[in-house]
Amino acid sequence: MGSAIDAADSGLYRTAAQKWAIAGSSLTFISTLVIVAMHMVPRYSIYIVGTKLEGFILIFLIASWSAIVGVCSDTTSGLAVDSTGRVQNGNLYYFSWAGFVCSVVLFVSYLRSVYSIDMAGEIRSRSARLTLWAAFMASSLIVMGSSARMFDNQCRQVESYLPTYCRITKFAVSLGCLGTVLSLGIIALKIATSMAPFTCEVVTCILLFLMYTFGVAYITSEGAPGGPLNNLYYFTWFSFLLLFGIGGNCFEQYQAAKAMREGRPSAPAPRDAEIGM
Repeated sequence: MGSAIDAADSGLYRTAAQKWAIAGSSLTFISTLVIVAMHMVPRYSIYIVGTKLEGFILIFLIASWSAIVGVCSDTTSGLAVDSTGRVQNGNLYYFSWAGFVCSVVLFVSYLRSVYSIDMAGEIRSRSARLTLWAAFMASSLIVMGSSARMFDNQCRQVESYLPTYCRITKFAVSLGCLGTVLSLGIIALKIATSMAPFTCEVVTCILLFLMYTFGVAYITSEGAPGGPLNNLYYFTWFSFLLLFGIGGNCFEQYQAAKAMREGRPSAPAPRDAEIGM
């Protein structure tokens, strides 16, 4: 909240985006402060702890922080990043993301404690690597959205058009879109059948890994849209590292299944061990 006010006051007037960032962060701060105070007083904690009201407030916090992150990361808002997407207010940028992550973690904890819904456990037990693919899809969505916003801001006007920059931005949009669509297909197969064809999953992982290898090389290079420290930089690298994790898990599963076929002792193979080559 304080960082949003400081950033907004640095200009001649406050834009609608800046006003929303201040209002949203103020509401989340007041809501969180009231809930923490009620948690600390036994007389009032019964009205909030484990109730539907707490669940609705957590949903409100997730929605608010999602909007705050979007506004603060917008290159036209003049808040956390400048016109090129470079982080200019680290407190506002990093702590807006921290607020969003904390609200999601609190909501997951609420579901587990009140309704006995273990979302992370359910995902892990549903199918191997489903959590990693879901994280990769979310990361690819951010890559696509961030690069699309940069393209609209920098490549739609003749005076700001830079051929190399805009070509790389188009590649980033395509890469994020491809990663989202392919990972969504793998997730759909895993949810529908509790497993995805192993060969299909491996080929998809290799294809995306090769694409993101070029992606981190070009998108995060100097003068490219992901060169400055911004959403595109972080989530391009995060997607690349997630594919490392997916590929490593696939290799471990293949080795475990191979050992089982040969009758050698090995660690238990994870689910989805029916490998059709």
